[in-house]
Amino acid sequence: MNFNLTEEHKMIRDAARDFAKTELLPGVIERDNQQQFPKELVKKMADLGFMGIMVDPKYGGSGMDTISYVLIMEELSKIDASASVIVSVNNSLVCYGLEAFGTEEQKQKYLTKLASGEKIGAFCLSEPEAGSDATSQKTTAEDKGDHYIINGTKNWITNGGRADFYLVVAQTHKEKGHKGINVFIVEKDMEGFHVGPKEDKLGIRGSDTHTLQFNDVKVPKENRIGEDGFGFKFAMKTLSGGRIGIAAQALGIASGAYELALKYSKERKAFGTEICNHQAIAFKLADMHTEIEAARLLVMKSAFDKDQGENYDTSSAIAKLYASKVAMEQTVEAVQIHGGNGFVKEYHVERLMRDAKITQIYEGTSEIQKIVISRSVLRN
Repeated sequence: MNFNLTEEHKMIRDAARDFAKTELLPGVIERDNQQQFPKELVKKMADLGFMGIMVDPKYGGSGMDTISYVLIMEELSKIDASASVIVSVNNSLVCYGLEAFGTEEQKQKYLTKLASGEKIGAFCLSEPEAGSDATSQKTTAEDKGDHYIINGTKNWITNGGRADFYLVVAQTHKEKGHKGINVFIVEKDMEGFHVGPKEDKLGIRGSDTHTLQFNDVKVPKENRIGEDGFGFKFAMKTLSGGRIGIAAQALGIASGAYELALKYSKERKAFGTEICNHQAIAFKLADMHTEIEAARLLVMKSAFDKDQGENYDTSSAIAKLYASKVAMEQTVEAVQIHGGNGFVKEYHVERLMRDAKITQIYEGTSEIQKIVISRSVLRN
């Protein structure tokens, strides 16, 4: 078992790290304050191949593996989790779903534009009542022969107001339960599609989050992904990959906070010496480093499972559960190490602490991850 990164992986990580420090860091506080979507930075990330990291080059992607993806996600998330979640959704949920399950026509029409970064995608599962429960969809898609009519509401949609293409999960055959669910490609300019107000969030404030309304939206039958009733399986498999991305985001947030705390502890003096020389602080740093390294191994394991063609449903849930817990706990510790300065925006750690909380909520809450994990445990 080799835990060392390849030279190629190191180059990819370093490129992402350099981009995050030189491009994302300047203005990150202002973007957070103003809830500003990083439109120009998304274009630059697209130029680096970050919007279609794992997509086959024949469809406009970078053709990298999942290890590369989590390395990029970690480095971006150390600086700006709002930017990294844009990358995560476009890659894990939208591009993956289209490449894995879409028709060749759908790939040529939609995936090529998404993977190149020419267009941005959104994944529409969550609803006001159902949350991330794909079995309880209230949004409906009525089969009209050569097209469907979609009605309903989706909320908490990342890239909601900025996306060009939306993968929408909807119920077609209510009597069939989860076997009657489908997923459709909806274009932003389709009649009856409406983007609601932007959410004013605690964290990842530069990310664009909206409620979406579908009022008799006419979608061609060729925009359905997979066979009739495939939507639930599509959502479950896509979310498993999404959890790897969010686990990597959580890891990056925790790692970024730790690096800031370590640097600050070597500069700030109290009682005649740098605070890192006080055992109370040194032990905090030791615990932070240990927890983050453990999270990194779990995230890498889930990415490795995916790359090896193994079932990664459980390993991605474990990684997401643990990494999000570590992100929340270690960002709080980073604020504590900074003392009063940790409460001040210019030191960045308060923003990382706010950003960390969402990693325990989206792509399924911690409780949902425990359901996935416990089912696996009880089967064995």
